[in-house]
Amino acid sequence: MIPLLLALLLLSGFTPIRPVKSHQESGEWSCESDSDIGIVAEFRPGIITLDGHADDWNDIDGFEFSLLPALDPDEDKEYSGGKMTVKALHDGRDVFFLLQVDGQYRYSKGDSSKCPSVALMFQIGESATYHSMGGCKEGKDTCTNKTCKGYEVDLMHFSIGNAIPGRLYGGNNVDIGTGGDRFGHLVDVYAWNPHCRYLDGIGPSGNDSSAKNDWKGAWWHSSFSHHSGFVEEDSPYSSDNQKGTYYFEFSRPLRTSDRLQQDAQFVIGGSSKMSAAFWYPVDEKPWHGSGHYSIHCDWTSLDFYSSSSKLTTSLHGSGSSSTASIFALLISVISLCLSVVVVYRLFRPQSVAVEYTVLRPQNVALTSMDNNSNL
Repeated sequence: MIPLLLALLLLSGFTPIRPVKSHQESGEWSCESDSDIGIVAEFRPGIITLDGHADDWNDIDGFEFSLLPALDPDEDKEYSGGKMTVKALHDGRDVFFLLQVDGQYRYSKGDSSKCPSVALMFQIGESATYHSMGGCKEGKDTCTNKTCKGYEVDLMHFSIGNAIPGRLYGGNNVDIGTGGDRFGHLVDVYAWNPHCRYLDGIGPSGNDSSAKNDWKGAWWHSSFSHHSGFVEEDSPYSSDNQKGTYYFEFSRPLRTSDRLQQDAQFVIGGSSKMSAAFWYPVDEKPWHGSGHYSIHCDWTSLDFYSSSSKLTTSLHGSGSSSTASIFALLISVISLCLSVVVVYRLFRPQSVAVEYTVLRPQNVALTSMDNNSNL
């Protein structure tokens, strides 16, 4: 989940991507968090426009996470700007994500390390761990799709230094054959460990021209004074240090045409493992590759609900609309049952009394007659 501006050419003849140092860890890894918060993607078709604005997500439950340093998840070093809220849904074909995190506005055109950045990571191989980005023990000179088989992870990384707010980035018609994006650096990547990570379609076993970037996304900040379209000449788009909230919005097909074990494949009704990361220029200092925050020190579950399972929405989310709806439904059912009981009790005694008054004398008379006849 570190910046994925790798030392590779997107296509021959173009500027190489700036190299970034990999994780530099010291000591043994420890994850003591007992967080059991999972993310739910409900079936909600036709409500999201991929433009970076969060208005169309208002009725979707969010799941709130503390942001701790990815390599040293110490609560004392938590991101001071606030927590990250993650929202997800699917429409039966695509999955959508919204990452929302508070932060003063920082933007330096052309210098991604002085701008916020985000990434998503998903487990592909069954042996792939959250820690060490897949966890394959091979080095950069020996990792291949054979030596690291089963340790694959899928990553999406968005560096906004060249991305205009509200504009769509990611997969395009120019960078076919790789997971790259020369326009906004919203790239599609796979990895076996921090030292063995590549753009989709590129790797130690050779390149594959059928690969592509399956992600699309946009970003926004609440300090922007209007919602009309920006152009590059409007940079930096807002005044530096303005308080507000960053919004990062993404989508990708649930299933892709990947044939190389480089994309995670999602199933409606199934569950996947994921994580999210955030880079921020704290104290206006450029961030570095391994200096990012993460929502958890291990995988977080991502459950894809079908339309028939909406009432079973996880109660772990920070949003309360679904929970309130469930309780309101239960209260309505209980009230209806109580009403039926009350009405029944009001009318049943009167009916029995009338029946008894009419029938009992007849029974007594008949009994007397029977007794007389027996004398």
